[in-house]
Amino acid sequence: MTSCRRLIYEQSVAYRGHLIIPYLSSEIAQTPIYAYRLLSELGHRSEWHRANNPAGLHSSRIEGILDIAREHLDAKVSATSSLGYFKQRYLYKQNLVIISEVAGKFFYDHYPPTRLDNIAAPKIFASELACINWVKAGLDRNLQKSASTM
Repeated sequence: MTSCRRLIYEQSVAYRGHLIIPYLSSEIAQTPIYAYRLLSELGHRSEWHRANNPAGLHSSRIEGILDIAREHLDAKVSATSSLGYFKQRYLYKQNLVIISEVAGKFFYDHYPPTRLDNIAAPKIFASELACINWVKAGLDRNLQKSASTM
């Protein structure tokens, strides 16, 4: 997997069953060059899940890279329906947290700031709020441990 600088989750866009996540790929003469990563609501069943800049194009603007990703998905993704998997997504301390609900039970996916590896614990919650609070508490604990070892 290609590593990248921090994924810019706050600028991510859900489109055609995918989450388009821009990131700063490099800088040329102090001009930012953006690329993007994809998450698919179908997970590993999609060839585009966790794909790194599959269109192979870059842009000096975040909106430009989002347009490139949309055009790529328009050309390559045949299904137009979306399950709404990315509807309940949150950012906490630059981490992406996606909350899902199935039959009244809540669970989450958690992606750290610099890679698209789901590091969520296999835990089920009775409410969305309980899920969010548990994730926040875990991230806060981890950050406190990191700060105390410095």
